[in-house]
Amino acid sequence: MARPVAREEIVDYATYEDERPAFRAAVLTAKEARRVHVGEYLTLLFENRLTIRYQIQEMIRTERIVRERDIRHEIETYNDLLGGPGELGVTMLIEIDDPKARAERLARWLDVPDRVYLRLADGELVRARVDERQRDDERISTVHYLRFDVRGRVPIRAGCDHPELATEVPLSDVQRAALAEDLREEPVLSGTGQPR
Repeated sequence: MARPVAREEIVDYATYEDERPAFRAAVLTAKEARRVHVGEYLTLLFENRLTIRYQIQEMIRTERIVRERDIRHEIETYNDLLGGPGELGVTMLIEIDDPKARAERLARWLDVPDRVYLRLADGELVRARVDERQRDDERISTVHYLRFDVRGRVPIRAGCDHPELATEVPLSDVQRAALAEDLREEPVLSGTGQPR
């Protein structure tokens, strides 16, 4: 399990602004190894401590958050995306450029988050736990936060069995290695992102 991001790892937005270019470059590299396209419309981004820390820092920077309770709220909210022991946290994006087509499909695809899965080496399918706050009876959100309880095992494929989106894709060696790293305990990072 990836340990949650700790308060001492988060810096104020002015300090973050100074280190942002280098930090952002490292995060984009990490995301590239954790991004899986499942067909034409679905993208899974597997989260880890680095990507979550980046989201927290970006939120603090964008919103100019300075109150301690608000900073801690952001940390708690984003840490929840990491999942628990043996789980992989995923941000799923439904990417449809055309606004009209997007509205129609989001109304039709209410159960898509329930139909996304990871396949393990032994063939077992692991379905996502879905945050129900992200959908209602009329349409779903374009961004979903999912958790997959892989019990510490690295998936080899990702797929969706919704009738309109049915596909399964293999995870590359790089992607599997990144997820294996995320399922192990990571070193504590200093405020500048360096191991300590």
